[in-house]
Amino acid sequence: MGKDSIKQISYNRQARHNYFVEESLEAGIELFGTEVKSLRCGGLNLKDAWCDFENGELFVKQMHISPYEQGNIFNRDPMRPRKLLLHRRELNRLFGLVKQQGITLVPLQVYFKGPRVKVEVGLCKGKKLYDKRDDMAKRDAQRDIDRAMKDRSRR
Repeated sequence: MGKDSIKQISYNRQARHNYFVEESLEAGIELFGTEVKSLRCGGLNLKDAWCDFENGELFVKQMHISPYEQGNIFNRDPMRPRKLLLHRRELNRLFGLVKQQGITLVPLQVYFKGPRVKVEVGLCKGKKLYDKRDDMAKRDAQRDIDRAMKDRSRR
């Protein structure tokens, strides 16, 4: 494995279903040792996670990292808010977008990039129910087309 090898830990499928992802960016995350060990074992759930600003800093909330089994007293609260590491100008730009345009920040995936844990954060706008139905209809139509092409190539 190279220095910049990427190993995906968790992917937030629910985010792409509930939101239009306008843009995504990579951020570091502040973790403790037992949390990183738990991530290496695959103990992460991003389903209900979201990002919020507190005192000019960006935090990920509702991201569940399972307690490390051999961690004993060093384990932290699995649902605690975790600080995201971004440059100040990026934080200012995101803060402006969230406050003025009503954009939501949602973690899309968490992965190892070399020895470091990174979070892909998406700038998202919420989908209405009819948008979700349109997406499902397009996906079903594409699946039918792919199936028909596959059947046709077999003949």
